[in-house]
Amino acid sequence: MKINTWFGVLETGKAGEILESRLISKDVRELVLYSLSLRDNKSNLPPEGFDPKAAALKCGFVETSAEYYSLLHEVTLEAAKLQVSGALTPDQRIIQAVEALDDVNETTNSLSERLSEWYGGYFPESGLGGEDLALFIAKYGSRENLGPQDPLYPKARNSMGAKLEPADEVLLKGFAESICSLYEQRRQIEIYIEDSMELVAPNLKLVAGPMLGARLISLAGSLEKLAEFPSSTIQVIGASKALFKHLRARAPSPKHGIIYSHPLINTAPWWVRGKIARAVASKLSLAARIDFYSGKKDPSLTEKLETKVLQIRTLNPRPPQKKQVSGAKPKKKRRK
Repeated sequence: MKINTWFGVLETGKAGEILESRLISKDVRELVLYSLSLRDNKSNLPPEGFDPKAAALKCGFVETSAEYYSLLHEVTLEAAKLQVSGALTPDQRIIQAVEALDDVNETTNSLSERLSEWYGGYFPESGLGGEDLALFIAKYGSRENLGPQDPLYPKARNSMGAKLEPADEVLLKGFAESICSLYEQRRQIEIYIEDSMELVAPNLKLVAGPMLGARLISLAGSLEKLAEFPSSTIQVIGASKALFKHLRARAPSPKHGIIYSHPLINTAPWWVRGKIARAVASKLSLAARIDFYSGKKDPSLTEKLETKVLQIRTLNPRPPQKKQVSGAKPKKKRRK
């Protein structure tokens, strides 16, 4: 009888005695890879009551019980590490990057608003905000440091703002530099997402763009799950509140979710957005499946999508007219 164990293959007789053994070397890495290869192999399983430690001692794999348990501990620990590291697949790394980008955006916007309110008391006429204001403060600090060649010099000279004390200037410049680093970090994450999408989901990137494609993967949970979604689900993904409201309160069903940010949808007239959203969702579903199952880039997807959208807009040049209910009597005005 052949028995697969984590340390090799054993041939046993009817009485359970070991007739032959093909053992794996005691290299921990090799034992880990061999053990993991047995996970999906349901053949030649040890019979009930089989003692692997005793078998390892009899066949000469180990000399003592302490050596057996020590080696088993190392193998199981290394196998767990290998499985954890392998769990972070390329699409999961994209999901982590998208969530990190959302966190950076939230933090950056909040800190930028605080910086704008803070510095607004010293130079309210600047008209700057966001990254421009952060870069300005990090470079100049007080408005008094502007030279005559700077476009903001006339406004700074005649500003009604309070005087910026040296201690406040140092604090504000440090705060602004931190915000600038956050904006730079955001750009680096966006570049990482674009590069990763080209490798992991080139067709999804082609049809949806890198950021929308990455967010679709993030909302779905993985590229595999997104590939399993029907196009109707992809069309409304990200619009869960509107969908639940439709199911509970009989509100109008949502025509699109996060895919509304697609330029073919948000630039279309309102009366054809639903039809175009269906066309875009259909191509996104196809692109996700091609990416997951083959990974080959198909440039014809965008060409077919643009042709379909043009056809929809051509057939629906004007908004639909409201149908009048025949036989309906006009309401009588109440006399006061």
